[in-house]
Formats: sequence, C-alpha cells, structure tokens
Amino acid sequence: MQIDHLIQTITLAAIPVLFAITLHEAAHGYAARRFGDNTAYLQGRISLNPLRHIDPVGTILLPLITLVLGGVLFGWAKPVPVNFAALRNPKKDMLWVALAGPVSNFIMAVGWALLFKFSSAFPDTYFADPLMGMAEIGIKINIVLFVLNLIPLPPLDGGRVAVSLLPHREAYQLSRIEPYGMFILIFMAMTPVLGWVLFPLVRFFENLLFIMVGI
Repeated sequence: MQIDHLIQTITLAAIPVLFAITLHEAAHGYAARRFGDNTAYLQGRISLNPLRHIDPVGTILLPLITLVLGGVLFGWAKPVPVNFAALRNPKKDMLWVALAGPVSNFIMAVGWALLFKFSSAFPDTYFADPLMGMAEIGIKINIVLFVLNLIPLPPLDGGRVAVSLLPHREAYQLSRIEPYGMFILIFMAMTPVLGWVLFPLVRFFENLLFIMVGI
C-alpha cells in the first residue's frame, strides 16, 4: 500500500474505528447502570470521550495493522468493568448488558449507511468522496464487531448472552471457558475458521442493512 494512500485510509478510518470500539464499551456501561450496577459509572466509563476507552493495542495498533496488511478490520477498547453480582437480576440482566454493545454497533452501522446514502446523492460536492469512504469503513467495522461479538464464546458478548439464556448447569459449564476464550479466538483468527464463521454473516447483515436504508 502506497504511503499517501495509507495516510488517506487511516484518516478516513480514525473516526469510524474510534467510535465503533469506544461506544460499544460505553453502551455496556450504560446498560449495566440501567440494571443496577454503577461500577462503570463511578469509574467514568459511561462516556462518549474515546480517551476513556482507548486500549493502545486493541484500539490503535491492531486496526492499523489490519489496515496495512488487509483482512478483517477489527479491534477492541478497554473492557468496561461490570459487576454482574450487583445487577438486580444477574443472570437475566446479563443478557441486556451483553447485547448493548453489539446493538450499539448495528445502530452505528445504520447511521453510517444513511450518511453513505446522503453523500452519494450529491456526488459532485467536495466532501462526497471522503464522506462515502468514511461511511464505507464505518459500515464495515461496525458490522464486523456486531457479528464477531455475538459469537457464543465467553468472554465475547455472545458468550454472556448464551450464559444468560442457558439453564444453570449448562451456563456454568460454558462460563468455565472464559479464561481460555481469547486464546480460542486468536487460534480461530490464525486459521481459516474465523473467516468461515464471520464472512458469510458479515455479508448477510451488510446486505440486510443496505436493503433497510435503500442503498
């Protein structure tokens, strides 16, 4: 990738990536507070300020590497602290706290799709191409995070959703995987397995999104 093209891509990707990752975490904190846990609120993590959520590796380095090398553009922010025991109904409320992050990504993807549609309606304006490029990245990163986080593997959000929905015995067995979950995910990412799982679902939800907004 040429240097000037790389700089242009990084410039366009900065805002979509920062907001996709940090608002995901802020949404978890907001939902946790809504259901009784003030941990994230007391630590100032229910905030739209990206600086409160940035993880140097997951929010900056990894997205830069994937932009340079290609592949799936994704990353993570500092996880919002949630004390599930403080929730009013821990097992039931865990579902909504976990879903808040991926749902925020899908809502952001809708917003970026609407921006893309609006920008494409004025192709001769000076800002049309940059806004469309930014919107394309915003759609992609948010759909990828939406799908990735719904994989039913603790500590991903989908794993917590599964723990919330499963009977107690099965939920306990699944929760025991959590200390090894990121290693499993890294292994999947180093093999074709993650792509087999991710790409068909990403394409499905992108197509669904385009139908929803009429692109």
